[in-house]
Amino acid sequence: MKIVKSRKIHSNSLKSKHSNTSDNNLLLDNSLVKKDENSKNSESVLTQNQQKVEKNLEESNEKSDHNTKHKKNLSEHVIILEELKSKTPENLQQYARDLGIENTGAFLKQELIFAILKHSVSNGGHVYGEGILEILPDGFGFLRFSDSNYSSGPDDIYVSPSQIRRFNLRKGDLIGGQIRSPRSNERYFALLKVQKINYEATENIVSRVHFENLVPIYPQQRIFLETDDSKNLSARIIEVISPIGKGQRSLIVAPPRSGKTVLLQNIAHSISINNPEIYLIVLLIDERPEEVTDMQRSVKGEVVSSTFDEPATRHVQLTEMVIEKAKRLVEHKKDVVILLDSITRLARAYNNVVPSSGKVLTGGVDANALQRPKRVFGAARNIENGGSLTIIATALIETGSRMDEVIFEEFKGTGNSEIILDRKLSERRIYPAIDINKSGTRKEECLVDRGPLSKIWILRRIINSMSSTEAMEFLLDKFKNTKTNDDFFNSMNS
Repeated sequence: MKIVKSRKIHSNSLKSKHSNTSDNNLLLDNSLVKKDENSKNSESVLTQNQQKVEKNLEESNEKSDHNTKHKKNLSEHVIILEELKSKTPENLQQYARDLGIENTGAFLKQELIFAILKHSVSNGGHVYGEGILEILPDGFGFLRFSDSNYSSGPDDIYVSPSQIRRFNLRKGDLIGGQIRSPRSNERYFALLKVQKINYEATENIVSRVHFENLVPIYPQQRIFLETDDSKNLSARIIEVISPIGKGQRSLIVAPPRSGKTVLLQNIAHSISINNPEIYLIVLLIDERPEEVTDMQRSVKGEVVSSTFDEPATRHVQLTEMVIEKAKRLVEHKKDVVILLDSITRLARAYNNVVPSSGKVLTGGVDANALQRPKRVFGAARNIENGGSLTIIATALIETGSRMDEVIFEEFKGTGNSEIILDRKLSERRIYPAIDINKSGTRKEECLVDRGPLSKIWILRRIINSMSSTEAMEFLLDKFKNTKTNDDFFNSMNS
């Protein structure tokens, strides 16, 4: 009995041990499962956090890329000053409002351009500008612009003396380059980098010769004025009576209401059509504002003016800027034509500006007053192996002023071509009102071929016995029946 009981106790103890071990195994398994679950949860949390970090990094990188691209676009954005100046005031105000500039109606055009440039530069943009250099007595200079008739304004560009010395810049040079905004104590934009001088790279400017050292010769190359316009008989008549060449110094002698303004417009129109290589400038001195507007709308070229309500110093400053600009272009072997209206009023302006010498000529003209306008008119010349400067100027007569007569007499022998207008023809409404017998060109054999030249001489012999009215009526009748001057010369054979 005792043995049986001990066996039962032993078996029970074994069962209890087995159950305990199984329970322990279950506990271990459960703990392992929990550990696995915890590790999986932690891994998922880690992966989620890592994904969030990577996503944030990508977003930040995208934002930084966007910002850098935005800054790059701003820095690459270039505003060309000439394009702003070509806009109308209405378009310019709308452009300024789009940029966020307020109260645009209170600005003048030049002030509005200044505000637009300052806004664009402050936002990282670049500004490229071109202008004509005017060097002041203090050594520094400013770039002036033709749309403001080379007068001073808030949008002028400052040029430092070091830049002027480095590139050997002269008054009248056309300078192009990058511009920086004014600093705290500055009023004007400043030229940061010179990129172009007179349409050429800066490296090509070192070897240019001064205008005064160039060799002048007689005009050799003709400026053809004849066009397909059958109504423009003025150009055809001038080509026959008084041909114009590159480098000509031509004087149009005109009484009041003789059609000189229309004649200048016809000449400018013919030059722009037949001679696109010529740089054309129309310089209007002491003229009426409505005539300036009419000339700007009818001429394809640069038109600058100083109207009668401006002081004499302004007339002189504008004229000298235009002449110096033309000289710089001629130094670079360019062909330039200046239509000056009028040299009489320019001489009046110089008479008021020049200090009195104590010697007064007839009509109140100072003895030294005409020296500078003669220098302006005398700048016209044809350069040997180079460019040319042609000046076609009008001189006023029969105005009732003794001063105008004295000025005309002083300039009478300085030109090498003259076109005389007759008041009698204009009163009879015969245009162009050219006195054929008194008009002509010196050394015209250098411009006209022998065949047409011999026929021009025959024509002059026929017309010489006629009055100015009969001669012009005869010539107009012949020209209306022929399309070109060649047809007219061929008809002379028959």
